[in-house]
Amino acid sequence: MRLVDTSAWVEWLVGSPAGTTVGAELPPRGQWLVPTIVQLELAKWLTRESGEDKADRVIAFTQTCVIAELTTPIALSAADLCARQKLATADAIVYATALAHNADLLTCDRHFEGLPNVMLVAKTHR
Repeated sequence: MRLVDTSAWVEWLVGSPAGTTVGAELPPRGQWLVPTIVQLELAKWLTRESGEDKADRVIAFTQTCVIAELTTPIALSAADLCARQKLATADAIVYATALAHNADLLTCDRHFEGLPNVMLVAKTHR
């Protein structure tokens, strides 16, 4: 199972050099874990950058993957990660979700660098 972080989604969707690398690492839909917080972040970004139609299409695609809702155990794990790893709330929820589902995390966000089961794809500056 692989969780694709919002940063990796964005790079993939804009077709950046990092996005090309991300694209080669995307799992089959049945192994693609999508937390509801990532759906929120994608909907917000896509609506602002590309409009509601594109946001609706991408969110519809996410619904064909494995959706992970924010549960109490994941929330409590995220709270601990905020304190121990100094992660922002959304990042902690994403990482706690990956841990709860025994998934690796595909990301372009350096906040996750050095954490176990993280595949970091470095962004090139545009």
